[in-house]
Amino acid sequence: MNSTTKVPVVAKSVILPFILITSLFALWGFANDITNPMVRAFQKVLELSNVEASYVQLAFYGGYGCMAIPAALFVNKYSYKKGVLVGLALYAIGALLFFPAAQYESYGFFLASYYILTFGLAFLETTSNPYILSMGAEETATRRLNFAQMFNPMGSIGGLLIAQNFVLNALKSDDTTADGQPVFDTLSETAKAVIKTSDLEVIRNPYVILGFVVLAFFIMISLLKMPQNKDQEAKVNFIDSVKRLWSQPKFAFGVIAQVFYVGAQIMCWTYVYQYAETLGIDSKAAVWFGLAGYIVFLTGRMIGTALMKNIDSGKLLMYFAIGASFTTIGAMILPGFLGIYSLIATSVFMSIMFPTIYGIALEGQGQDAKFGAAFLVMAIVGGALLTPLQGSILDLGGAGYEDVSYFGLTEMRFSFIITLVCFVVIGVYGKKVYSKYNS
Repeated sequence: MNSTTKVPVVAKSVILPFILITSLFALWGFANDITNPMVRAFQKVLELSNVEASYVQLAFYGGYGCMAIPAALFVNKYSYKKGVLVGLALYAIGALLFFPAAQYESYGFFLASYYILTFGLAFLETTSNPYILSMGAEETATRRLNFAQMFNPMGSIGGLLIAQNFVLNALKSDDTTADGQPVFDTLSETAKAVIKTSDLEVIRNPYVILGFVVLAFFIMISLLKMPQNKDQEAKVNFIDSVKRLWSQPKFAFGVIAQVFYVGAQIMCWTYVYQYAETLGIDSKAAVWFGLAGYIVFLTGRMIGTALMKNIDSGKLLMYFAIGASFTTIGAMILPGFLGIYSLIATSVFMSIMFPTIYGIALEGQGQDAKFGAAFLVMAIVGGALLTPLQGSILDLGGAGYEDVSYFGLTEMRFSFIITLVCFVVIGVYGKKVYSKYNS
């Protein structure tokens, strides 16, 4: 190829399929981030401990860990398009199961619904990410994925706004008296049962509507002729592919880095609400802090994608990890509102991490990309493993978030030490990518 020829990020011939698959990034971003506030919602409605409430995240992100490899095996046998369709079907089923879960008023049923829903998300992410990478030249693949991933926080913002306006604002179990005391705590068990029924229906409704929206995407994609990358969609032996992948340090460390990244992201975005509560902010108002995090996340991704044209992706990843480490330290040690502002600023630096780690780890994998993608999606289980760990730290001193102190920090602030460790690991990976793996 002539060195002066500009390689398009997305070819005109695949614009429509690219738009449809990219829209799915917003669709699972919506599911991810309508769910984060639900940890607090279920905790209020069902009077759960921090650890019990974090089971929402355990079920949600645990589904990724269980279904990613089966999704890759399915795609290997059939195609990316069929993988997308199966993902959409499971997504819709999981969302629609919220209706009977609310009828039975069963926390376990809700958790099972989340679990099935994320079976679908695992299929979608295992399929859509490498599908986007395959829709063009390899030299523009990471930029193409970062561009597509920009739509993920757009969905996240939508999910958060729905959570605030149609769920959190409508929960009667979160009502307080004029002096700020929870009304729910003063009620009889009979009165609580009535409110519980009403509030679980409030939680149910957006998921049921979401289920029908997902079915609409299923129909559109099933009717559209989708492109095929014959190299990446060729059938390969699973065991041989896995051996090749895990023999490469850049891939193996990439999966580990992704585990820590997803854990860090979910902790920052889940516990911002509890952090806000320690500053005297109720859960309804705290949503605005979560929204601010998503907006700066989207801004950071736009900036990072632009910077990637001129800065090595590994080096940029390291720089952003260093920035995230400093803002996490700020969330731990800065007083008052400066701490939560620093926590929100962390989202700027998290913005490029997932797609950049993903793109780096899959670079040059060819036919092995579908199985490599599965392991990188399985890494999302980091959200299931690390979020309850932070919840356990918060429960050590009791039900509150400032019951005890460690090294002069309240348990709320100290719990972000786990997040700090995550960013250090990611920074080390970025350093190794540009100084060793790509040298």
